[in-house]
Amino acid sequence: MLDTAIRDALSPLQSPLFEERLAGTDIRYGFFTRRGGVSTGLYDSLNCGIGSDDRPEAVAENRARVAGWFDADADRLMTLYQCHSADAIAVSGPHEGERPQADGMASATPGLVLGVLTADCGPLLFADPENEIIAAAHAGWRGAFSGIIEATIEKMVALGARRRSIIAALGPTIGPENYEVGPEFVERFTAADPAFRALFRPSPSDGHAFFDLPGFIGLRLDRADIEHDIIRHCTYQDEEGFYSYRRGTHRGEKDYGRQISAISIL
Repeated sequence: MLDTAIRDALSPLQSPLFEERLAGTDIRYGFFTRRGGVSTGLYDSLNCGIGSDDRPEAVAENRARVAGWFDADADRLMTLYQCHSADAIAVSGPHEGERPQADGMASATPGLVLGVLTADCGPLLFADPENEIIAAAHAGWRGAFSGIIEATIEKMVALGARRRSIIAALGPTIGPENYEVGPEFVERFTAADPAFRALFRPSPSDGHAFFDLPGFIGLRLDRADIEHDIIRHCTYQDEEGFYSYRRGTHRGEKDYGRQISAISIL
């Protein structure tokens, strides 16, 4: 059982849509911040990134705390080897050996905690409360552009979810005011769909633009006809609350932590 003080320190962010629609169900979720862990330095404090250079024992303790928030053992918390792909998988139990390479996973199995690790990319949680199917997806620009959102939804449907019953919530992501991109990036999007031009606004740098990643993810969800909401916290801007790959890169830092967002059927 997780210590009350630790549970209170974790205090994950909540989605108004999920709070309304998941009330009275066995589905629990949370968009965790960087607070409430044991890591120090660049990783202070709830770094859950296995791929970081943080002390493995600190990462293990942080992940155990997140699992404990769901009243689950540490080995029930599942994360993927995220690779900015459009690949999603169905899971029914903890994986053995190496983590699967994918960016979305869906499950109908109680007691599993599906986690997604981010540090600017979009953490997406999905739920079908009527049929008790859940999913989590890592939606950076590349994965969202190539179809990870739609692939994750299809995995839920294959497990028995009904599309009209699925809801989604996007957690803290880098905001458009801090996501400057080059002309090739803009061209890639506008060539794919002229409507994507609305996701960009000019930057002071010649040929560059600011990109609205949360807006893009929301647009993909709209087109998939999935009811959703967006938690508007910018990971780059809020250093006390979140890790940010881009912020660390701009500062010349050698590494960065990863916050976790997770969902489970109790």
